[in-house]
Amino acid sequence: MKAPFFLTVLLALAVSLRAAPDDVSYRLRRIQKGTKVPAIAAAVVVDGQIAAFGATGLRSSEDDVAVTPQDVWHVGSCTKSMTASVAAMLVEDEVLRWDSTVGEIFPELGEAMRPAWRGVTLEQLLVHRGGAPHDPPAALWKIACERKGPPNAQRLAFITGLLAAEPEKPPGAHFIYSDCGYALAGAMLERAAHKPWEDLMRERLFVPLGLKSAGFGEPATPNELDQPWGHTGEEWPYNPIPAGVPEADNPPAIGPAATVHMNISDFAHYAAWHVAGARGEARLLTAESFKKLHTPHDGQQYAMGWVVTKRRWAGGTALNHSGDNTMFYAVMWLGPTANTCFVAACNADGPEASEACDEAITMLINDY
Repeated sequence: MKAPFFLTVLLALAVSLRAAPDDVSYRLRRIQKGTKVPAIAAAVVVDGQIAAFGATGLRSSEDDVAVTPQDVWHVGSCTKSMTASVAAMLVEDEVLRWDSTVGEIFPELGEAMRPAWRGVTLEQLLVHRGGAPHDPPAALWKIACERKGPPNAQRLAFITGLLAAEPEKPPGAHFIYSDCGYALAGAMLERAAHKPWEDLMRERLFVPLGLKSAGFGEPATPNELDQPWGHTGEEWPYNPIPAGVPEADNPPAIGPAATVHMNISDFAHYAAWHVAGARGEARLLTAESFKKLHTPHDGQQYAMGWVVTKRRWAGGTALNHSGDNTMFYAVMWLGPTANTCFVAACNADGPEASEACDEAITMLINDY
């Protein structure tokens, strides 16, 4: 009886060892050194399990505190697909409809809202066809950066000002990539659900998916180097921006477009949830809702928070999105048919950060 028991233990140990994700930090080190970004992290999920992840570099370019694989990264506009995902949940709950309009959701704005905005739908905003401007109006942006009041109040003030001016283009007619449009969509979610967008994200997405590191704003504690700091500049030498100063992240007014942070493992798990959803294997949303989120609007590659394209490694359709807050950069690549996804993040923005993340993902694609 002893020999079979001993073999069973060895077999269980071998399975456990095979299941442990590979640490690719040492391989990311070459990429980080070559591009001179302060730090980089990356991960890959295969068949629903993290196969490899790692991180290397410094939390601040002016300090010697190293990042860890558990460190938290700002994911910029990758937030958009998260906002769209929660919108789909509210549509399934019949709290909202894809064709719910701005005028319907904010009737109290009345004459203060330009007529062209009244018929803009939630769906149009999420696919960047709502007519919202690419760049926030300067006066509104200045007010938003003052960050006065609770985040949902800041958003309401921002979108009230936005709706008082004409859309940049006739709604429905043009694709305009717009953080303003996602701020307006997020405000619609808040009004319909009677909860701040941040609470909706926590309750409907982060907690159910087990994304324990997920939060909002710059990753580090004010005045502490307990997480990576963002850096300005497009190449070395970068300028670290301390956590806690207003310049450290986007204002909450555009939170639904680009203010989420999380560690690289949670980022990978979030991406893997969408892979499973595309395969009809996920929870929280129906396969029909995932299809809606992942299907491009007529005449464009952009769906709801996703660019839809083709890649050989993906076995066909690939979903992609990148994002930044001008101090961090992050990117996701999903291959639903191949049942795999890849994520990477840097605590800098610009060409070197984009190159570093692309190199990291290419390395993982080649190996996994």
